[in-house]
Amino acid sequence: MHPKFKELEGKVVVVTGGGGILCSTMAETLAAQGAKVAILDLNLEKAQEVAQQIINSGGEAIGIKTNVLEVESLKSAHKEVNSKLGPCDILVNGAGGNHPKGTTSKTHLFTEDLQAKEELTTFFDLDPEGIQFVFNLNFIGTLLPTQVFSRDMVGREGCSVINISSMNAFSPLTKIPAYSGAKAAVSNFTQWLAVHFSKVGIRVNALAPGFFLTDQNRSLLTTTENKLTDRGNTIIDHTPMGRFGEPADLSGTLLWLCSKGSSFVTGVVVPIDGGFSAFSGV
Repeated sequence: MHPKFKELEGKVVVVTGGGGILCSTMAETLAAQGAKVAILDLNLEKAQEVAQQIINSGGEAIGIKTNVLEVESLKSAHKEVNSKLGPCDILVNGAGGNHPKGTTSKTHLFTEDLQAKEELTTFFDLDPEGIQFVFNLNFIGTLLPTQVFSRDMVGREGCSVINISSMNAFSPLTKIPAYSGAKAAVSNFTQWLAVHFSKVGIRVNALAPGFFLTDQNRSLLTTTENKLTDRGNTIIDHTPMGRFGEPADLSGTLLWLCSKGSSFVTGVVVPIDGGFSAFSGV
């Protein structure tokens, strides 16, 4: 349990993608500090489940079905948050993810792949719609909620936007060009928005998680017997701390960026990756 950040008590926090493994933990972390949390997710059942867990723990929360790529859906959610909880103080842009159609089959291209009879997705086969989906979900799905909810923050104290980038924004990972590019855009946008909002009192920062096991990547990194795949082994071998991240590993940095302790911090992207981005592999 983290020490109480008293300045977060009563704050209205909106978490997009709040039904997911990482963002639900972030929502619960902020609720434990006395914040009132709105869980926004495309899956209403998951959003309400997280909200109920917070309520059962003595916190205040609501779950709202929201599509972060539809302005009208966001405006509807904004209206509900304002009427039930109040104006937004902190926005956590957690909605995001990858898509198989934006992913290559192999880490490298070989000449023989172009004549391969088996089903391979090379760089030349990447589906533009799949790439656009990934870019929109991660970048546009960060921009639009910020447009809708950060208007509440203008001119008020203690308000901030927390985006979710990735360590692959610093150095792209193999096989996932769409996701790496989209998260790089989120990091760049974080810096741009921090400057843009600097005169109206809104701080903008981002978390850059390393490898955390989630519903989206579990099958890529572990087998059905809970052993590591080849890619999973490579990741652990290149992570100096020798393990995957746990959702709670994000909590301390999240609380710091939301609190007075970081009152002069804006426009930063903080890696939380067990040293992965610091290690050259040698």
